[in-house]
Amino acid sequence: MFFDYTFILLIPALILAFYAQAKVSSAYSKLSKKRASAGLTGREVAEMLVESLGLRVKVEEIPGALTDHYDPTREVLRLSQAVANGSSIADYSIVAHEVGHVLQKREQYPAFAFRSALVPVASFGSQLALPLFLIGLIFYLPALMNIGIIFFSLAVLFQLVTLPVEYNASSRAYLVLDKAGLVTAEEKPYIKQMLNAAALTYVAATAMAALQLLRLVLLRGSRD
Repeated sequence: MFFDYTFILLIPALILAFYAQAKVSSAYSKLSKKRASAGLTGREVAEMLVESLGLRVKVEEIPGALTDHYDPTREVLRLSQAVANGSSIADYSIVAHEVGHVLQKREQYPAFAFRSALVPVASFGSQLALPLFLIGLIFYLPALMNIGIIFFSLAVLFQLVTLPVEYNASSRAYLVLDKAGLVTAEEKPYIKQMLNAAALTYVAATAMAALQLLRLVLLRGSRD
């Protein structure tokens, strides 16, 4: 956003973010080359899990790299082409994680429902927060700075709620793959490795958001 003495607060989060990205990139690079013994493609795994779990979602392929996600508003599980057509441990982990989100909605997992409700508000707030705060800081408009902080707080809340949602989805992913017999005992540690590496990126994002909020509060206080 801009540089000042409070920028030093973001350094720990930046280090964690670089570490998390390196860890997930390394895990994906390694495990995307390790073919799963089940021999199914990611799409076949998704369709198998959807059918066996009695989930009412449609499986679609979309372009892009690691663009996989579950759309709860349209009940669509979207898989990137590489994951949909791949048959590696990494592909299975990603597919099962998204299936975990589908299960969260069906079972009305509280954190998932709360996060879904926060999406429009957090999205709106995150887009306006920093511009409003910066304008207020430059022109010394305390009310505008306060509004910016409130909006950014919503984005931080979204990140905080995202943590249990993502970790819970990863736990479900491991269980559904195991129960479906899609991974062997030798493959299970690799599944955990991939899921844990991916989850760390959410920890880094939350730390960055929280420290950025603290930074805004300190800058606001310096104008009193």
